[in-house]
Amino acid sequence: MNDSHIYVGLDIGTTSIKALVCEDVKGELRVVGVGTQPTGGLSRGVIVDIEKTAHAIQAAVRQATDKSGIDIDKVIVGLPANYLQMTEVHGMITVASQGQPREIINQDVIDVARAAMTQNLPPEREVIDLILRDFAVDDFNKIEDPRGMVAVRLELRATMYSGPKTIVHNTKKAVALAGLKIQDLVVAPIATGFELLSDGEQDFGTILVDLGGGQTTTSIIHDHQLKFAYVDPEGGNLITHDISTVLNTSQRNAEQLKRDHGYADSRQASDEVQLAVDVVGKNQPVNYSEKYLAEVIEARVRQIFERSQKKLQSINVPQLPGGVVLLGGVAILPGIKEIASEYFDGNVKVYIPDQMGVRHPSFALSIALCKYEDDLHDVDQLLKETVHQEGNFASVVHQVVQQQQAPVSQRAAQSQPARRLTQNNQPSRAPHPIQTEPQEQPTSEQSTKKKKNKFVDFFSNFFD
Repeated sequence: MNDSHIYVGLDIGTTSIKALVCEDVKGELRVVGVGTQPTGGLSRGVIVDIEKTAHAIQAAVRQATDKSGIDIDKVIVGLPANYLQMTEVHGMITVASQGQPREIINQDVIDVARAAMTQNLPPEREVIDLILRDFAVDDFNKIEDPRGMVAVRLELRATMYSGPKTIVHNTKKAVALAGLKIQDLVVAPIATGFELLSDGEQDFGTILVDLGGGQTTTSIIHDHQLKFAYVDPEGGNLITHDISTVLNTSQRNAEQLKRDHGYADSRQASDEVQLAVDVVGKNQPVNYSEKYLAEVIEARVRQIFERSQKKLQSINVPQLPGGVVLLGGVAILPGIKEIASEYFDGNVKVYIPDQMGVRHPSFALSIALCKYEDDLHDVDQLLKETVHQEGNFASVVHQVVQQQQAPVSQRAAQSQPARRLTQNNQPSRAPHPIQTEPQEQPTSEQSTKKKKNKFVDFFSNFFD
């Protein structure tokens, strides 16, 4: 575990930015402050205006600081799953000195991680994260922490995640312009999958559907690993757009109608309840039934689920024992679970945090980021440190500090340094973001073979 007991999860979403301050009190993570701020610098989950995003980040963190009473100077940032690639990697080094076995130390772990990361990546991509599967010490495998063991040879099996440099760079720079340091940068489905699912759900397999404002991410967690993710460029913003177009009202009114009166399942809405809607070009509000509004919403929700369902069917995903977990802001719509059940096999549930003040599925990622960092072990830290050093993580922050030209960074430089968050002596870490789909899918010939364990067989063909 980390020595520091304070964590700040930063969820940079398309519609809002959330900064969540958590404190580990005797092994229990408690929310002590939260800040939310509308965003205008993102499109479909990706930063397209760095300065606008930096302003929103700064405002959200300032609000979280006011509510928690804790000065914040570093954050754990969630990255979208766009264009992420996953590859199983293997590294091996010789530990023996002059032919004699010796004890494995931290540097050996770093060296074997570097050996595993030796890949010919295109220049536009970079390694984002390296998630441990296990170590092997000589002829003994399934080892979680090899340090202190005597060995001639050390091996590492891990999953390597790589993504576009542009997305990673824009995120780093926006956070730096807001006057903050990045403690860690985590792929969103990794954080939510590893921290919000039970041990059994992670082990046997579960589908996560993150219904965000700008996009929907469907991912698979199996064997305690992120095995697949599909990002669909449709989210809650399109639901709002549909309401605005069909009812001929402003985007603001449409968003309010969705939040206050919306149903994902029109069967649960009433034809008797009338809603007065301000319509463009009309002097008086026009009445629409609650059921009519729900029908508009349901049409888009069904389209989102249908697209995710077709993607899963295209790779022959079996019914997973863990079922389906819905999260993200759209998941709060009444009836969403019932509609999802028509498209996905197995049990469907909505994840709602149980912490006071953040009992809404839109806070799932920010809470997961804090939990993820709190649960990291020393070996995980070493792997992350290696990834960050290889990716020149500090260079972007250094560049921004040198500039000191943007108005956001000038104001940020006047803020007081953090008190509690700088007590952690652990090395700071960085990115692991984006994703697409695995590089290799099971062939039709493989899918027809009768094998002992269909889940193991399915996922064993997921990597190249």
